[in-house]
This record gives sequence, structure tokens and C-alpha cells, in this order.
Amino acid sequence: MAAAAHFAGIALACYVAAGGLSRAAWVARSPRVAILCWQAIGLAVGLAAIGLPIAVGLAPYRRGTGRALLALAGDLVDGRLPAGLTVPRLGLVGVGVGIAAVLLGSTARSVLAAGRVRRRHRQLLNLVARDDPAAPGALVLDHPSAAAYCLPGVRPRVVVSAGALSLLDRAELAAVLSHERAHADERHDLVLLPFTALCEALPWVRWVHRARHRVALLVEMRADDRARRQHTAGPLANALLRFATAGPRSAPAGALGLADRDLDARLARLLVTGRPPVLRRALSLGAAGALLLAPVCLFLS
Repeated sequence: MAAAAHFAGIALACYVAAGGLSRAAWVARSPRVAILCWQAIGLAVGLAAIGLPIAVGLAPYRRGTGRALLALAGDLVDGRLPAGLTVPRLGLVGVGVGIAAVLLGSTARSVLAAGRVRRRHRQLLNLVARDDPAAPGALVLDHPSAAAYCLPGVRPRVVVSAGALSLLDRAELAAVLSHERAHADERHDLVLLPFTALCEALPWVRWVHRARHRVALLVEMRADDRARRQHTAGPLANALLRFATAGPRSAPAGALGLADRDLDARLARLLVTGRPPVLRRALSLGAAGALLLAPVCLFLS
């Protein structure tokens, strides 16, 4: 039962770490490191949820989780089981395997659903969008509302509306395009994918949904940082402010939009200068890495 206690402790530690990371002030200044921490915590939670029932079910083997699973597979092939491995314990092993199947299935469904939506959207863009010298490297939609988004994928598309072209000056538009290209270059859609799958697999767990919201905001902050380095903070902040006053408009399904997440928080951080806290980043990243390594070691033991 020691392995089960360790898995339970890991799950509890992940919950505590997620709460601390949600409240940490440094994450706004180091979104990339914060994203890595969230990814490690999310993977650790998934592995702990899989490992806990399996470890309880395989306690009669008195071995590590990985070796106990191998022993169970061998015993099932030979048609014999240890005396203490009762039907309820086998059921717990099945629960763990079922959780793994649900998580993998949710991930696969998310990938397929996003692929279908983006494929249809890309086909629509081929029909109605146009090139424009004012927005080099982007497609322009003739729509009066202000919109800018990235349609990610193997062949990503950056899209702006005619309303955005009339709303922004040249420097602001260049900053917006850099923001959207950052989404495409760093494949932020893949960063969000595991958290989307977790939300589908565990819809009743509120902190999982909060984690996805936090990561989505950090992704926007990371793209803001890329644009700020290339064009300074002023043009991007002005563009965000113009989008905010133009009225809310979310990006289409499957896309990542400039004005999707917490414009006030993003505007505030763009106007703040200062070096990120190196020690806090290192400690947080080390703690998140340890949380991820712990269940991996339990499965390999």
C-alpha cells in the first residue's frame, strides 16, 4: 500500500501546487516557465489518478507498481492469481486502466475534433479571404468587426478582418501580426490540448477548468512577449486597448485570438518593466518537475 499512499500524496501535492501557481505573482512576468509548470502538474495529476487505484488493487503483490503490473500480466496469461487478489482489487486495476483509456480517448477526440473544425475553417478561408499588402503574410476577411486570430496546424493561417485594418495603424497591426505568428510558431494549440482533454475527461473537477483558463491566459501573455520584443510594448498595448473598446469578439472555434483572454491583465503587465524573479522560477520549475518525476518513478519501480 506504500505506492498507493505515494500516488495519493502526489495528487494532493499537485492540488496544492496548482493553487500556489494560480496565486503566484511571478507567472505574469515569466509565462513560458509558468506554462511548463502547469504542464508538469497536469501530467502528474493524470498519472496519479491512473496509478492510485492500480496500486491499491495490486497491493497483494508487494512490489512496485510497474513490476506488479508485469506480474499480473504474467499471471493472467498463466491462468493463476495470488490468493489476496480478489475481484474488488481486480476491479480497482480496471478503474485505473479505465481512467487511462478515458484520458487518452479524450485527447484523441480533442485532436480529431480540432482537426475537423480547422480543416473546414481553412476551406472557408480559401473561398472568402484575400491577401492584402497592408497585412503581409496574413489573410484578410472583409468584415467590419475588428478581429485577429491564428488558425494553427501544420499550415497555420494568420487572419485579420477589414475592421481590424481600419482600426489599427501600421505599427499596431505589425505587433498584432507578430502576436498571432507567435501562436503558430510555438504551437500553442498543442500546449492547450492536454488541458482541454482533462476538462472533457474530468468535467466535474473545477480546478482543472481553472487550470485550463490560466494556461490559456499564459499562452496569450507569451505571445504578447514575443510581439513586445519585436515591436516594443506601446503598439501592442494600443492595439489591445483598441480591440477592447471595439467590443468583445471571440476567435472562431479551433483558433487562437488576440482579444480572447483578460485584456485588462495583459494591458497592465505590458506597461510594467522589471526582471523576472530567477530564483522563484527555478524553484517552481524544479518542484513541478519533481511532481512529474515521482509518479513516473512509481510506474517504473
